[in-house]
Amino acid sequence: MKYALLERGDSLSHQLSEQFHHLAKERGFIIDKDSPELVISIGGDGTLLQAFHRYEPLLDKVAFVGVHTGHLGFYADWKKDEIDTLLDLMHTSEPQLVQYPLLDIVVTCDEGTTHFVALNEFNLKSVNGTLVAALHINDEPFEVFRGDGIVISTPTGSTAYNKSLGGAVIHPSLEALQIAEIASINNRVYRTLGSSVILPKHHHCDIVTQPTDLLHISVDHLVMQMTGVNSITCSVSDRKVTFARYRPFPFWNRVREAFIGSPKQ
Repeated sequence: MKYALLERGDSLSHQLSEQFHHLAKERGFIIDKDSPELVISIGGDGTLLQAFHRYEPLLDKVAFVGVHTGHLGFYADWKKDEIDTLLDLMHTSEPQLVQYPLLDIVVTCDEGTTHFVALNEFNLKSVNGTLVAALHINDEPFEVFRGDGIVISTPTGSTAYNKSLGGAVIHPSLEALQIAEIASINNRVYRTLGSSVILPKHHHCDIVTQPTDLLHISVDHLVMQMTGVNSITCSVSDRKVTFARYRPFPFWNRVREAFIGSPKQ
């Protein structure tokens, strides 16, 4: 089996990556950074997001496995003291391949279009203050947003920034995107829906901004500033990310462990 490994860069993650390479070599696994079958992430969810974007062009060929070195992550199945167990299972068993929906983002500027894919979320704010943007759903005007910003998330990303904004937690078997408002202005003059909106796969939303606005745009951990943006189209991607599960860890168990803790007997 060919694999690639990305680690967070701290001393513990580096130590675990060295351990992984040593044990993987003993089992006959081959390091291949260009065309791996498995991509191993050692660190946290942020490390796995970096791994996802590095290998995004190979999504139809690779599966991801996460090892977390701190608190339990949504994308990391394995703890820091389970490297040996993970490698034994990789060597002796076939994983269950689980696929999660992704978000397509197309930014249309004066100079042309730029395409992004997000595993977690897309975040839009104005650098200079209040964001003013027209939101269209399926090419029909829906509302004019005024406030701090807009977050559009995938089902797995619904547990991140979206949840802190009061959005719903969505199971990743549902191919959908969720639109959440960041501190919208709602009064007698300005009005938005004021709650998150969930769109199915065959729907899309367009965010129309003033081309003169300087926008703060983030796609997962990638952050940029852009001007001359005419519109941003978001939809559920036709592509998916694949995770290799070598033991069961249901989504709702992840949610419980992350936000509630172990059930009391």
